[in-house]
Amino acid sequence: MHSNHLLLEEPIRMASILEPSKSTFFPAMTKIVGTLGPKSRSVEVISGCLKAGMSVARFDFSWGDPEYHQQTLENLKAAVKTTKKLCAVMLDTVGPELQVVNKSGNPISLQADGFVILTPDQEQEASSEVLPINFDGLSESVKPGDTIFVGQYLFTGSETTSVWLEVSEVKGNDVVCITKNSATLAGSLFTLHASQIRIELPTLSDKDKEVISAWGVQNKIDFLSLSYTRHAEDVRHAREYLSKLGDLYQTQIFAKIENIEGLTHFDEILREADGIILSRGNLGIDLPPEKVFLFQKAALYKCNMAGKPAVVTRVVDSMTDNLRPTRAEATDVANAVLDGSDAILLGAETLRGLYPVETISIVGRICAEAEKVFNQDLYFKKTVKYVGEPMTHLESIASSAVRAAIKVKASVIICFTSSGRAARLIAKYRPTMPVLSVVIPRLKTNQLKWSFSGAFEARQSLIVRGLFPMLADPRHPAESTSATNESILKVALDHGKASGVIKSHDRVVVCQKVGDASVVKIIELED
Repeated sequence: MHSNHLLLEEPIRMASILEPSKSTFFPAMTKIVGTLGPKSRSVEVISGCLKAGMSVARFDFSWGDPEYHQQTLENLKAAVKTTKKLCAVMLDTVGPELQVVNKSGNPISLQADGFVILTPDQEQEASSEVLPINFDGLSESVKPGDTIFVGQYLFTGSETTSVWLEVSEVKGNDVVCITKNSATLAGSLFTLHASQIRIELPTLSDKDKEVISAWGVQNKIDFLSLSYTRHAEDVRHAREYLSKLGDLYQTQIFAKIENIEGLTHFDEILREADGIILSRGNLGIDLPPEKVFLFQKAALYKCNMAGKPAVVTRVVDSMTDNLRPTRAEATDVANAVLDGSDAILLGAETLRGLYPVETISIVGRICAEAEKVFNQDLYFKKTVKYVGEPMTHLESIASSAVRAAIKVKASVIICFTSSGRAARLIAKYRPTMPVLSVVIPRLKTNQLKWSFSGAFEARQSLIVRGLFPMLADPRHPAESTSATNESILKVALDHGKASGVIKSHDRVVVCQKVGDASVVKIIELED
């Protein structure tokens, strides 16, 4: 994975670009989050998605009822069993999302320069003259001249399936708009996005709370994607709510930044959240086009330095209907990796796209190619400089493990961890080789029954670039005598050999705790 590491700053022989890539056990270090839906919910398709490289399954509650999503999740569990590939579960909240309600599901044609009325009266039938919406307060939030976008699932930017409206006047509760482009809206539900306008609705709605307390608790969700996060307080409120729901105190909260308000409070949100999702669909509407790349680069840099996973969305929209991405999209995926993204999130592409498995496979291949030219040396120096001195004990161990692994050209770093923190810190320094995170379960009790922790921690590393978890036998504690650690190390090495990551005579860097001391050691394997 690291032996043929090129650098874009160095002269590349153009012919070498055409050389076929060697296949590896881990298709890419960058992770792929797939949204499961109508086109990707059978056991067969989900199995294909897992084999192609999906490591997190996203369930979007903007549509579909809990029963529908439960059936999809049962199919995911069956697929995990047959493919033997771990997969985490992400619940995506609806939040203050505005929707146009089209009960009949008939296509709605809108003509440029025509007028259409947005009304909170949901009893009305959706037509080219009237669009009923799920929010009473739009007329109080907008003024003439404001911009509103409407599109299926998420605004695609495609002129024929999304419509751009300009507010003409406000009449009581209704908003009269001029249509700026001709388009046909198809389906029963469209997202409505009022550009740069604050919508007075809670970030975590009552409906979201219902879904989390029932479906979320029942399925012990690994990640909560908090839609339309606008303030750090939104994350604190969500965390406080999760802390009262049994096992969900362990659920990680990923703040979804999708409007100007979230962008303005980005630094405080990043401090509170466990990770960030850059929702480029809605954000791309709120921001002028020439500023989108700037936000992406700045936000990813901040996430990288904080050691928190960053996820980029909306990369291969055209693959919803096509088997190949556009040239711009292929370049965009690679740039997201070079900018420092941990994971790529696929929405409509896998939810209702015609080629969910192929999309995951192509995105994975692009990520793997981009990783080969990622300037790790520069990144490492930048991160060490940012962290400053004196470093914390753990940070020092993590950076030393990565430096050692690169110097000795190790094929893999093995890290023993119970909370997952040490492994995430190693991944923060972006080693060029995979990090096998051996999660040691901890025995805990609520005074009524015993249970093991560890499964959450293992699955939550499935969204971090370069981190590949395996659960150890709970009879082997993380901090123990060297003898038991040696036996878990043997299991980890055997796992690495079986998967083809480790071969005879390879060097392996091991990071573990022995008593009170943290140890980084280099092992050279024999035949």
